[in-house]
Amino acid sequence: MTDPSRLLRRVHRHPDAVVDPATWPDSVPAVTQLLTEGLDVPPGVTFLVGENGAGKSTIVEGIAEALGVPAGGGSRRHRGPGRDGDPVDASGLGERLQAVRGVARARDVFFLRAETMHDFYSYLHAAGSPSHSDLHRMSHGESFLDVVGASWMRSVGLLLLDEPESALSFRNSLALGATFAAMAREGRQVLCATHSPVLTALPGARVLQVDEQGITPVAWEDLALVRDWRFFLDAPGRYWRHVL
Repeated sequence: MTDPSRLLRRVHRHPDAVVDPATWPDSVPAVTQLLTEGLDVPPGVTFLVGENGAGKSTIVEGIAEALGVPAGGGSRRHRGPGRDGDPVDASGLGERLQAVRGVARARDVFFLRAETMHDFYSYLHAAGSPSHSDLHRMSHGESFLDVVGASWMRSVGLLLLDEPESALSFRNSLALGATFAAMAREGRQVLCATHSPVLTALPGARVLQVDEQGITPVAWEDLALVRDWRFFLDAPGRYWRHVL
């Protein structure tokens, strides 16, 4: 967990990049903080947690692009959608970021985002990957775990994910968390944007709250999403009466 040879050590603004707080995505506080202060990426597992529109997915996507990975997902060796394929509406943040790498330069970076994962499966099938020939026949969650656990993922030193819980049941969320923990033990890194109170409870993980205050380290039990889920599960009728 403290291996200094991690693939990514820090992300900050490129010296030539301009910050314009009046325009998106710079107008998002978390993105402003990333561009002005940078973000250290520690060994092991890091979660970005926040409401829709808080900037967590934009940040993960920007970091992927800064490392040479398409905005639509994939890696430098496995090209998913978003470059030379169906375009993904990227924020342009990655062009203005600079990645500070560790010494683990031989390891790859992989970005998996839920909304484009089936396009990536089609890419793998077209590329003739025998181990992934049945991905489209699997359930959403089964196929997701199959890719994350693939043998070629052993070369991935940094796994970037955008809201993987949309594909997963409660039990499979636990299984994915166990995969993250195994990667951390092997000196690999995970950076994941999520709304999941299950994933963010992973022992040893770093949790960053992304909101109108910017990016702030938060203990799991102090997360707004954990508080909201606890209150809802304690009295769901109270919430539905308010909404309806």
